[in-house]
Parts: sequence; structure tokens; C-alpha cells
Amino acid sequence: MENKRKSLKKNQIVSFLITVLIVLVLNVIGSFVFTRFDLTSEKRYTLSPTTKEILGNLNDYVYFKVYLEGDFPAGFKKLRRETKEMLDEFRAYTKYVDYEFINPSESADANERNDIYKQLYQAGLNPTDMVVKNSDGSSKQMVIWPGALVSYRNKTEIPIDLLENQLGQSSEEALNASMQNLEFRLIDAVKKVTRLQKPTIAFVQGHGELEVKDVYDIVQTFGQNYNVDSVTIGGKIDALIDRTQHEDRDVKAFPRYDAIIIAKPTQPFDERDKFLIDQYIMHGGKVLWLVEPVYATMDSLQSQESTIGMEQDLNLDDMLFKYGVRLNRDLLLDLTCAALPIRTGQVAGQAQLEFFRWYYFPLLQAASDHPMVRHMNAIKADFVSSVDATTSAGGIEQIPLLKTSDYTKVSGAPVFISLAMLRQAPDKRMFNSKGKDVAYLLKGSFPSLYANRIPQEIVDDQATDFMEESKPTAMIVVADGDIIRNQIDIRTRKPLPLGFDQYTQNTYANKEFIENAISYLVDGEGLIDIRSRELKVRLLDMTKINQERTKWQVINTLIPIVLIIGLGFVMAFIRKKKYSKK
Repeated sequence: MENKRKSLKKNQIVSFLITVLIVLVLNVIGSFVFTRFDLTSEKRYTLSPTTKEILGNLNDYVYFKVYLEGDFPAGFKKLRRETKEMLDEFRAYTKYVDYEFINPSESADANERNDIYKQLYQAGLNPTDMVVKNSDGSSKQMVIWPGALVSYRNKTEIPIDLLENQLGQSSEEALNASMQNLEFRLIDAVKKVTRLQKPTIAFVQGHGELEVKDVYDIVQTFGQNYNVDSVTIGGKIDALIDRTQHEDRDVKAFPRYDAIIIAKPTQPFDERDKFLIDQYIMHGGKVLWLVEPVYATMDSLQSQESTIGMEQDLNLDDMLFKYGVRLNRDLLLDLTCAALPIRTGQVAGQAQLEFFRWYYFPLLQAASDHPMVRHMNAIKADFVSSVDATTSAGGIEQIPLLKTSDYTKVSGAPVFISLAMLRQAPDKRMFNSKGKDVAYLLKGSFPSLYANRIPQEIVDDQATDFMEESKPTAMIVVADGDIIRNQIDIRTRKPLPLGFDQYTQNTYANKEFIENAISYLVDGEGLIDIRSRELKVRLLDMTKINQERTKWQVINTLIPIVLIIGLGFVMAFIRKKKYSKK
């Protein structure tokens, strides 16, 4: 018996030492080999390779000030928790990420709170006003700042909106979309704030493009992350392509700009300017085309009730056709559309406005699952035309981005446009066309429009460095120039935020689309692909919770206690039976 006890004790000591040794070995291995296990079904806590690469390249601290602290409704508490967990995931891959959560409404002094609110607004954050119901039936007004400011070294803080635009969505859907895009928004901010040199983009001028006031808001937004320029080509051979002369007299040509934007031209492009744009693309340049094949504006309806939408020849059809798309000479009317304010009278000196659906303002939706437009809210268009993919450019990937709804009417130019339609109920039988594509992403190696036919006026120019096929590159074509145009405040005459409609007070996703488009063209697919992730947010049924609250409280309280007591009786019975035999 004594030997058996010694043997048992020895075996216990050996088992303990082996366990300790295994733990020590695993810790030593873990200090050299980093790995994490994500057991969630949708891999919620698995960062993308692009995110890991950006975090791995950090060599100084990125600091997040997150303004999601306070007594929030459940949805915002979940957004706060998801944000913290995502930042903790960042910290698991680098020591150079730090954060703090701040309550901007913490002060009891109203003046101090308003000063803080003003500072946050000036920094670029947007508040959300909410009326929250208490459990006793009363309600209170809350101001929530669902955003963050990100800084790196001594650089200016850049703002992040953590809450998606809620237009057309319930608050639960908006919060769900916000949580899905957390990784993209946070790592995009990290990349932008740590960028040593800003990319350069340029608005092309000289062909009747939009004026500065019309693109003021997006230019200001771009200025946070890019160097923004304007360029008039004017036939200048080096307007878009930089050529560096080397000692051996070789000429190295490369795009002068990371991307160019051609925003609603109204005058034809001459062959020399077209050639220079073509060669800019051949050398790897990126282009955002915002081109309207049919000219129609609301300005024409300010003084009269009707106007005509006419074809406009910009001399770009052959070029875009060669690259892979055809802009059709039509205008699209859509039953899913924005409203138009019409003055119906005047009371006490105040104009009385009534809103009518204006079918020439279709609300565009995603035409594919591409991450550039996935989960994006409605985009307001203004006299938009349809776009078709062509087969002329073999090897070019043609991805539709935006389309109208399944209740679309196609009117070929010339189009008679009259406000009289506002007074009539629409004939839904006429809106029988399925969604029409209005924007395409084209990527690949493009053929030059001028292969084997360089314009005579350029033949003798030795500095052209002509290429017949492009380097792998990309372009985006949208058949609406007003998609990038901000409204002008009718009272102050100052530019308003892009996508904001001062009449209906709705904010559409125009700015988000343009930002995503330029981000994709400049930074490539790696970062924007993070937007394609879809995380399931399993929301609780609040009605069912209120009905069954007592039942589940009892279950959650009593069952664990009963289980523990039962387990105690079972263990006591087993021990009694075991030792009674001995």
C-alpha cells in the first residue's frame, strides 16, 4: 500500500512537471511564432492581408481619439465595442497603434460642451441627433459624435465618420453597415495619415468642364489626402506626361498625375488633346470620366416650363468605344427618383414649396458586387444616360458600377422635357425597362485609339514617346457629370457638401462614390477590397425581449444554480460510492 501511494505521488509530480514544461515550451514558441485563431463563422476578427501589410510597415505611433463614449442606445454601444475590438486587432499586429475613447458630452457646463462640439465639427466630424426613449416611457435628446480623429507624428488630425449615411435605411441597417466597414475606414485612415507623399490628382480644364464653385466641396475633401491641381492640356505635349532627360539622352516618360478627372465637358476635344489623354493612359495614367452624351440642365427650366435635351458631340465617342464602353444618346427616367421643389404660392411673404418626384433625377444603386459600390446608399443623378459595354477592347475587364431601378423609361435624344409631367400621374406601363447601367469600371491593358494613325500635327513631335498599348491601368466612366457637382446655398451663395440636397435635406452617397472611385484608381484594389467583407450582425428582437423578459431572467438566474447543486450531489454520490467499497 505504501509503495502504491509513493508511485501515485510520483506519477502526479511527473504529470505536473510535464504540464509545466509543455506550457513553457508553448510560451517560448509563441514568443517567436505569432498566430491567432478566429472561430467566428464569418471570420470577423481576421484582418485582410492589405491591413496586415500596412500595420506591419508602421514605424511610429498612430493615435485614435474615438468619440464613442457615454450612455448610448444599445446600437451605438455595439458600434463602440466593435470599434474597440477592431483597434485591439490592429494592436495585435503592431505596437504602433494606440487609442482612447472620449465622451464629448461629459461636461455639465453647456457652454463648454458647445465649444467642444464646435471644435469637433471644425475638425470634420458630424453629429447625430437622437431622441432616446427611457424604460419609464420618457424621452431625452442626445447628441452623438460617431467618429474619430487620427493623428501620426506631428501631422494634422484627419476625421473618420464611423456611422454610415442612414438615407433609406433603418438605424439597425445603418449600424450594421457601419460595423461591416470598420476595418476599411480605420485602415484607410491609417494609410492616409502615414503617407509620406500625397498622390497628385488633377481636374482637366479647357473644354467647358465644371467650374471651381461646382466642385468646391470634393476638392476640399480631396485636399486632405491628395495634392489637387487643375490642368489645361491646350495641346502641350508635357501637360499630362512628365519626361525626364537622362545623361545618355534616353527619355523616361511617366504620368504627371496619379489620376485625372474630366468633369462634365461641354465643348469638343480636339485631336491633339485626345491624343495626349490617350498617351497618358498608355503610360499607366488613370481617368475618371464624367461625361454626358445628352445636354440638359435644370437652369433651362428656371424661366420656362419646358426645354429640349440635345445630343452633344464631345468628339470622345470613338475613344471611349475603343476603351470598352458606348455612351448612348438617351435620357433615363426612373420612378425611383429624387424630389424637385416647385413654388406653389406665397404666404406672409414666404414662398410655399411643394415637392414632386422628378423622374430625371434617378437614385442610382449598385450594379454589381464590386467593393467600390457595395453597401453604398442611393446616389443622386441629374439627367443621366445609359452606358453599354463594347467588345472592341479584347482583354479589358468591364464591370458595371451603377444602374437605375427596374422601373426605368428610356427616351432617345432629342428629348422634350417639361415640368407639366409633375401635374400628371405617371403611366407605369412606360417605365418598363429593367435597370440600365450608367457607370463602368474598365481595367486592363488598353489599345491606343491612335495605333497606326497618329495625327499629322503630332507626327513630327519627337517627344511623344508613342505607345500602342497601355500598361495595366484602370478608368471609370460615368454618363453623368453632375454626380460630382455640389449645390450652392440659395441664401449664402456658398458651396454645400457634395450629395446634400438643400431642399429635401437629404444627403446622398455622391461624395462617397467619388471618393471611392479616386481611392480605387490611385491606391489600387488592395484597400478597397476590404469593403467587400460582409459581417452578420445578429440583432435582438426587442418586442420579444419585452414580452419574455421575466421568463429569461428566471432561466438565466435559476438554471446555473440548479446545475451546480445537482453537480455537487452527483460528485458526493460518486465519492461516497467509491470509498464505501474500499
